[in-house]
Amino acid sequence: MPEDSMFITGVIPPMITPFTQNGGLDLTAHAANVLRWNKAGLRGYLVLGSNSEAVYLNEREKLRLIEQTRENASPGRLILAGTGMEATRETIHLTREAAKAGAHAALIITPAFYRSQMKDEAQIRHFQAIADASPIPVLIYNVTKYTGVNLSPRAVEVLSQHPNIVGMKDSSGSIPQMVQYQKAAAEGFNLLVGTASAWYPALTLGVTGAIMALANCAPEHCVRVQQSFDAGRKTEAEELYRRLFPVNQAVTATYGIAGLKYACTLRGYQGGYVRSPLPELSGQEQEEVKVILEKAGLGG
Repeated sequence: MPEDSMFITGVIPPMITPFTQNGGLDLTAHAANVLRWNKAGLRGYLVLGSNSEAVYLNEREKLRLIEQTRENASPGRLILAGTGMEATRETIHLTREAAKAGAHAALIITPAFYRSQMKDEAQIRHFQAIADASPIPVLIYNVTKYTGVNLSPRAVEVLSQHPNIVGMKDSSGSIPQMVQYQKAAAEGFNLLVGTASAWYPALTLGVTGAIMALANCAPEHCVRVQQSFDAGRKTEAEELYRRLFPVNQAVTATYGIAGLKYACTLRGYQGGYVRSPLPELSGQEQEEVKVILEKAGLGG
């Protein structure tokens, strides 16, 4: 990637991972999805995000997904890989392997199993050690919904000064917190919104990049919100954002990854199955997802 590639603007999906009915990794389906996403105007791809069911993958599966993404992504697409593990040592190992497999940067989740001990100082030491050892740039992944950990603006201020920590994905959806992070972070630090529910408000604050689940099933629409906003058509951007809002709620909070994958299937992608122990949608839930997509103008 060119030297200026770590200025991140645009939309990136935390890619779903298609599985076969028996739980096997479906790399053919994954490649087909990448080839279709290539046409959507996306900035790049996140392999091994929360919506990728990364916690259910072994290391070999993770590296194969990175390789498959690299092999099928259009030139110029930024390939991020979620390489965060609970231990600093293991995170460094996986990050180095991800770089060999073709990742341009690593998105690293805050460790959280021993949550009461994972205060700011522990997080700062963790991320600084990884950044010192990583051959590729590092981004922080703050997702309190899953971890119960929320980085303070002070921690972001300290970490943003490390030359190899280039950004942060904040999936809290909190606009007040985003403002605090903006004030604290060093100049040039990439603050990325982590949910489509905050996309339009974030744009009004000068945030230019997003990694969001909705971009799996409605990538062109997520991109269009930003394009319209940047072109000065803010009313158009806001109207589209409001139309997409219920879909994002459905494929994140309400129906989860199974709902996201089913929405992808309805939109012509290869969603595949979820991996156990995640439950599949019931027939009734599938019908509900269909109706939500149709109301948003995303039906078949």
